Amino acid sequence: MKIVMTDCITVTKGDIDLSVFEKYGEVVKYDGTSYDETIERLADADAVLCNKTVIDAKIMAACPKLKYIGLFATGYNNIDTEYAHSHGVTVCNAGSYSTNAVVQHTFGLILELCSSFASYIDFTAKGGWKGSKTFSPFVYRQTEICGKTLGIVGYGSIGKAVAKVALAFGMKVIVSTRTPKNDPDVEFVGFDELLCRSDIITVHCPLTDKTKEIFNADTFAKCKDGVLFVNTSRGGVVNEKDLADALECGKVGGAGVDVLTTEPMSKGCPLFGAKNIIFTPHVAWAPFETRVRLLDIVENNLKCWLEGHPVNVV
Repeated sequence: MKIVMTDCITVTKGDIDLSVFEKYGEVVKYDGTSYDETIERLADADAVLCNKTVIDAKIMAACPKLKYIGLFATGYNNIDTEYAHSHGVTVCNAGSYSTNAVVQHTFGLILELCSSFASYIDFTAKGGWKGSKTFSPFVYRQTEICGKTLGIVGYGSIGKAVAKVALAFGMKVIVSTRTPKNDPDVEFVGFDELLCRSDIITVHCPLTDKTKEIFNADTFAKCKDGVLFVNTSRGGVVNEKDLADALECGKVGGAGVDVLTTEPMSKGCPLFGAKNIIFTPHVAWAPFETRVRLLDIVENNLKCWLEGHPVNVV
């Protein structure tokens, strides 16, 4: 069997050993693969392991040997799953591997927005505290999160874990999800109610046709003035120009963003240079321990498929 890994650089910088797949067949590795290179590289592949490589109907039609797509990711919007299902291609993702890391990162962004750590660290490093007239200079905004209402959009494993941490901070948690769950510790509300009641909104839903740009000028207009907005899910759930406008006018008081519609960040990204925004470059999922766990899941998915009982099929 020939296994092609199309974008290894998105999984390892050399610290994760990808040779574990060699026991299953011939493995061909590429650091990255552009759309125009995909057909040539997958032409005689039986299986592909990828993270963000786009594999659509055109590519699968041109690669008739391809029978398995294993994702180094939870999201699968880069795969035409409908075509795959109808043509006997099994697609398996890696759900829940990054829950702990993404929750940690989500609260890192929330706490930075509320406590201005980076600004205070920079202020002190530049000698600001040395020149202060008081022991406690009130230079940057700080606000307590205890007592605030956190609105969580999406309530899968990450959303649930975010709620648990928020409750430990003394926050009130409201949730909007397409499939209401039974959780007595949180309140399930409609999307519009979440918008108007939340002090902080954090997004943990997948990117689908129904969630594409659900955060836009209309939805931001329904929010509290000064609401804080955090997105560690997918960039496409947000209209970036509308978020930039909402930040500029103060409707959104601050934003913490780990994901963008185009990644790496495009030169014309409307959020670059926007008011009161902090960025991290899609690394919420990427601690070393998290990537080791991811590798184990992807290997097990491939092994189970080869044994005839695939798991984590999407």
